[in-house]
Amino acid sequence: MSAEHIGNADAGTVVQADGAASATQGSAHGTPSAGRFADLGPTFGAGVVTALVGFSSSFAVVIAGLRAVGATEEQAASGLFTISVLMGVCGIVFSVRHRMPISIAWSTPGAALLVSVGAGREHSGHGGADGYREVLGAFVLTGILLAVTGFSRTLTRWIAAIPAPISAAMLAGVIAPICLESAQAAVHLPRLALPAIAVWVILGRFAKRWAVPAALAAAFIGLAFDPATSGHLTGGLLPTLATTSPRFDIKTLISLAIPLYLVTMASQNLAGIAVMRGYGYEPPIREVLIGTGAASTLGALSGGTPINFAAITAALAASPDSHRDPGRRWIASTTAGALYIALGLGAATATALLIAAPPLLIEGVAGLALLPALGSSLTSALSESRYREPATAAFVTTASGVTVAGIGAAFWGLLVGLGLFAISASREQAAIVTSRRVDPRPDGG
Repeated sequence: MSAEHIGNADAGTVVQADGAASATQGSAHGTPSAGRFADLGPTFGAGVVTALVGFSSSFAVVIAGLRAVGATEEQAASGLFTISVLMGVCGIVFSVRHRMPISIAWSTPGAALLVSVGAGREHSGHGGADGYREVLGAFVLTGILLAVTGFSRTLTRWIAAIPAPISAAMLAGVIAPICLESAQAAVHLPRLALPAIAVWVILGRFAKRWAVPAALAAAFIGLAFDPATSGHLTGGLLPTLATTSPRFDIKTLISLAIPLYLVTMASQNLAGIAVMRGYGYEPPIREVLIGTGAASTLGALSGGTPINFAAITAALAASPDSHRDPGRRWIASTTAGALYIALGLGAATATALLIAAPPLLIEGVAGLALLPALGSSLTSALSESRYREPATAAFVTTASGVTVAGIGAAFWGLLVGLGLFAISASREQAAIVTSRRVDPRPDGG
């Protein structure tokens, strides 16, 4: 999810948070007003693609995550509808206000974390309705922490100070068990899973961004002709807000809220900021963090997971393919925001389709969606030799799914990784001090 895989800034272009752009290209040379809108077709198209890819490629992960932590079908549909609307509204407001392509998204790694911790919470007695209320309490705290980060540069520096390989290893540990379900689904549900995997493989070569949505569509087509699931669709076509009072449990806050906050900041917000800067924009970081944090806190009451800067899909709206003039690409992110709201209206139908399917099939498709994130996370985690051992320990601990003292594996994985890195760093420092004592000359010669 790093910006290095997205692209480079447009040469000679710097766009500030007030929307002013100094660009060498564009329509600033007396183009007639009618002509100014003639070249916006690709811009609107980029916005549509941003929303369709962002929604369809990972909404299955969101639904699977909410269901894993105890949400009913109605509550899961409410959560998906809530974050779709909040993403859309925030994206429109920030984009129009600053004339910048500020794309807002849900945290797919955060939703994967919910899937990861769900089984452990059930076994530790934190499942059911009360367990779901505790998860909403963790969502509320995560939103508050995101907003507080907007006020505190110190907190942002602390998050940025966590070694990237350690946080990447924790994220890989969260994602890996879900990706393994793709292989399990291929073996145990071949009639439904193999066609979806085949579509994913084929489109992955020619139209990568549509590979996961097409695989999900193939799975749904298979379900439609599968007598085992025929007639199992329930509920209405339009979602309803299912508000639930949160419950604050200290163990859940430690094992879920803190890892969810760290994953959202490291994998989404920091990456999304890097993407925008890579295309020559300086986003209003404080305002977006405060706004998305407040929206996440409010949305938690109806099942919404945290929202944040978009990372990978942000490039679809911010790149030169959207519009040659950087000062007009905000129209793409605004279009995406409007479409996110429209797609949210289909949350009940999408949830019903997913719940009618075998859980293993949906987790298998979600695993396909997360494979690129797993690959980039493992690459980042193991790329530097000095971090390799701590990162590996963090990955293994997180992927194990262990629960200790009621606190989930993601927290312990991060703790183990940071602890081993601190020990390794202290050994290196001690070795340097010792070598200087043996030979005090600065050049060693």
